[in-house]
Amino acid sequence: MTTPSQTPLLDRITCPADLRLLPESELTQLAHELRMETISAVSVTGGHLGAGLGVVELTVALHYVFDTPHDRLIWDVGHQAYPHKILTGRRDRIRTLRRGGGLSGFTKRSESEYDPFGAAHSSTSISAGLGMAVANTLSGKHSHVIAVIGDGAMSAGMAYEAMNNAGAMHSRLIIILNDNEMSIAPPAGALSAYLARLVSGGAYRSVREVAKQLGRMLPKFIYDRARKTEEFARNFWAGGTMFEELGIYYVGPIDGHNLDHLLPVLKNVRDVETGPILVHVVTQKGKGYGPAEASTDKYHGVNMFDVVTGVQVKPKANAPSYTRVFADSLVAEAQKDDKIVAITAAMPSGTGLDIFQKTFPERTFDVGIAEQHAVTFAGGLATEGYKPFCAIYSTFLQRGYDQVVHDIAIQKLPVRFAIDRAGLVGADGATHAGSFDVSYLGILPGFVVMAAADEAELVHMVATAAAYDEGPIAFRYPRGEGVGVDMPAQGHVLDIGRGRILREGSKVAILSFGTRLAEALKAAEDLAAFGVSTTVADARFAKPLDNDLVRRLCASHEVVITIEEGSVGGFGSFVMQAVTEEGLLDGLFTRGLKLRSMVLPDVFLDHDKPEKLYAAAGLDAKGIVAKVLATLGRADDAKQSLIA
Repeated sequence: MTTPSQTPLLDRITCPADLRLLPESELTQLAHELRMETISAVSVTGGHLGAGLGVVELTVALHYVFDTPHDRLIWDVGHQAYPHKILTGRRDRIRTLRRGGGLSGFTKRSESEYDPFGAAHSSTSISAGLGMAVANTLSGKHSHVIAVIGDGAMSAGMAYEAMNNAGAMHSRLIIILNDNEMSIAPPAGALSAYLARLVSGGAYRSVREVAKQLGRMLPKFIYDRARKTEEFARNFWAGGTMFEELGIYYVGPIDGHNLDHLLPVLKNVRDVETGPILVHVVTQKGKGYGPAEASTDKYHGVNMFDVVTGVQVKPKANAPSYTRVFADSLVAEAQKDDKIVAITAAMPSGTGLDIFQKTFPERTFDVGIAEQHAVTFAGGLATEGYKPFCAIYSTFLQRGYDQVVHDIAIQKLPVRFAIDRAGLVGADGATHAGSFDVSYLGILPGFVVMAAADEAELVHMVATAAAYDEGPIAFRYPRGEGVGVDMPAQGHVLDIGRGRILREGSKVAILSFGTRLAEALKAAEDLAAFGVSTTVADARFAKPLDNDLVRRLCASHEVVITIEEGSVGGFGSFVMQAVTEEGLLDGLFTRGLKLRSMVLPDVFLDHDKPEKLYAAAGLDAKGIVAKVLATLGRADDAKQSLIA
């Protein structure tokens, strides 16, 4: 790589238009500076580093060749978008990444005109890009649409659905396949680059189309043999038969870190008036930063770190993480039951199933970014007497919801759903928040829905799920550490649909579902200072609901408040439905019983620290105290409690 000059080119770039004023000879230096700036920024903020380092040259090349934002550039997932943000007028805020009020860790339409489509869940870029390309055609707009998608995201069915549609519609769409795992084909050096330039050019495409037309005039057996020979010869060097069969013209593979290879190919595909084209670019995740290159995960997601050594700042753990507790508990259950199997959708370490895999490699299945398949695959295992634990983040399980309904719930198959990242997740923001699973699972007939109040309860819920064979069962738990309770030696099976009371009072009852229980207990202590005697109960189950517990709390308290880490339509709504429709409170309203529910606000909450988000939502101890006092008609005390 060229040695950087003393003149910082990046300081001259406020937007891609400035970038396009540079001579090509200076782009390598700019890429070096951009890489260093990305490393420096993420060392302060934490976040997704490896993916961005792998596309630095590609990012420079795309903004140099294409007229963004007039041309639409879509980044799939968005993990790799930090260099893009730096080049598109956000460098001055790049050290606010993933912090409250700062830049999102993903592309976001409201943040910049250079982010034409919001991302965070994978495999959406081709579909969105095709929609934009068709809109261009309908409106007579002559601009380009470029969708950048990784080889991992390409494993999802949605990407193939989009490519199949794009190939049939012949819309003008450029797909950049960022292959950073060498999973499709390696680059073939200078020859590969030469062939890529050749086949991406208009002359080759024109001659090829003329030959096709002439060939169709030949007898069929001669034409078919000629076509197969041409495909074999071209794909022997360049690959891409699968994409060609979908109707997408394939170019590559090319070295994604060599601007001399990238620029001419991108110019060719820009200038050719044609249907969909796929450019296969091979990159190295973590490129240019030694610690990332040497790491097994290529520094995919990192905490703050020392730039020189690469050593990450590890937060002090006071308790094991919920994810680790789940993994260890599942291993313990699987040691007793050889029918237990585990399934993840490309998140083995995120869900803790990498731990399970070390002990039971033959009983662990990573199906890739394919949540729909994961759910139905689990259903198939269940039909044959196995006990599948399908571990998927709450926000990702949404992608397999039709399969949850149709393939699991209707057939009453005993699939166990381990729902990680339930509730607010902090730095990843609205796209990753687990806000809706209680609502969307609780409405399904025959589903059992549990929420762990702490890490000890999670151990019991794993044991309960392992023992339950009557139908689908789900248990949810948050990201991060537990609350530091004493851990049981082993899990015991809970009574389905039965909650528990942890603190007895007489005036107010707080019925918690999930890990807000610790805040409810703190609130009860604080309410005592206001002379309010408070019962605190842990529902454990949203479905089936413990009607006896609800009836008891309502019959013996003036105020009953439900609290949960989820949206409206969840646990609180199920309680209200039972109260009104099942006659649990017949005669009780006449004495002035007050029922309230505390849920996440009806908005998509941006990224921030979880504790700040819960406080803003009123779901911390202070918020609970204020809610109770306001419900009791003590407005002044409620205001005072928030100030204290």
